[in-house]
Amino acid sequence: MPRAVLRLTGIVLLLLAGIALSPFGARIPASLIRRWCRWLVRAAGVRVRITGAAAPTGGLLLVANHISWLDIPLLTAVRPARMLAKTEVRRWPVAGPLATRGGTLFIDRDRLRALPDTVARIARALREGAAVAAFPEGSTWCGRAQGTFRRAVFQAALDAGVPVQPVRIGYRLAGGTATTAPAFVGDDTLLASLWRVATTRGLVAEVELRAPIPPGTHSDRRSLARAAQPQETAAPAWTHTVLVA
Repeated sequence: MPRAVLRLTGIVLLLLAGIALSPFGARIPASLIRRWCRWLVRAAGVRVRITGAAAPTGGLLLVANHISWLDIPLLTAVRPARMLAKTEVRRWPVAGPLATRGGTLFIDRDRLRALPDTVARIARALREGAAVAAFPEGSTWCGRAQGTFRRAVFQAALDAGVPVQPVRIGYRLAGGTATTAPAFVGDDTLLASLWRVATTRGLVAEVELRAPIPPGTHSDRRSLARAAQPQETAAPAWTHTVLVA
């Protein structure tokens, strides 16, 4: 219990530091942003294992499966990027202001008419040399199952002529057993998820960077999304429902 409280305190302090520094935006070195993201994950008691091809410089679309709120600092630890998030995130306490000041691109999933404009804004950011990170499944999954990558965000990569780098994220215990403890799904609250992560011992985040998909290798967003879609992995030993209960 004391260890979990200490971890939560560390997370809150780092988030407050992030909010305080966020107005400085582009003037913050990328190396410091990566370091801050790794500190945030480590403060939660999570060890990080990153493998695979390094993220290229210049405009890049990073796409990953989505399990937890931890996925966001993990992706940014790979390469600082503008996140693509649902508009509801804007209204979240602490995380909302931090995301907005950090240059997050917001997508309104309930307004299909707004989708072309969102794709155009993403493509513009990519052309300007920014990395944009997205979770094309559109929602978090417990890790036992996964969703299908939605195609819209891949159109932005096609329009901008930039590579796509698929990233596979998974969580295991120190002994190697897959776990859904970090999953943030269903009626879960952020506080409940934070507490579950903070009280889980030996949690390891595995981040696998797949080879970047060069521009021009796929003619349409459907085939590009299919190429970037990570393959299913073995199911964890427990379900998220059991862990929450």
